Amino acid sequence: MSNILEKMQEDLYNGRAEEVEAAAQKALDKGTPVQEILNEGLIAGMDVVGRDFRAGDLFIPEVLIAAKAMHAGLEVLRPLLAESGVPAQAKVVVGTVAGDLHDIGKNLVAMMLQGAGFEIVDLGTDVSPEKFVETVRAEGAELLGMSALLTTTMPSMKSTVEALTEAGLRDEVKVIIGGAPVTASFAEQIGADAYAADAAAAVDTARSLVA
Repeated sequence: MSNILEKMQEDLYNGRAEEVEAAAQKALDKGTPVQEILNEGLIAGMDVVGRDFRAGDLFIPEVLIAAKAMHAGLEVLRPLLAESGVPAQAKVVVGTVAGDLHDIGKNLVAMMLQGAGFEIVDLGTDVSPEKFVETVRAEGAELLGMSALLTTTMPSMKSTVEALTEAGLRDEVKVIIGGAPVTASFAEQIGADAYAADAAAAVDTARSLVA
């Protein structure tokens, strides 16, 4: 791996957005394949961020800054990724469920998933079961990630899983749920495929579900 990409990983980890952006451009100018910059620079860098976040060495503010730096690099690559037809890992629809306006956790999950090479369709907050179903169908998404921070909005997760079943889409999409009051046993109870305790776990879970 080139020194540019090693330095890119380091700058990404430390949240240096301008340096990551410049490194992506420099690597392209030197003729490094766009897929290599994505995998060996940005995704590899975010993997280290995820590992250290899981270990308790990094905290949410630092992860958000690193994710911002990753986005800066991704913006440079995005037009070329589209041209070269580099496939995303999978398409993921994410959103906070109906009645819930909390989005920090959901945003972090979306950023980490994007950093891991997934294509994200972010529906924001207060998303109805109907909206989730409609988007999963329209986008042909392979994964659906739902977040809830209020116990009172958790039933909406169950309603969404039921709505996917009624729409005949349940077998086509894997459902991951998370949020402070959510548990693995609740995921099992409502028929979701998986529960993720945090953003790093969401990436691991998403990868294993589409593997």
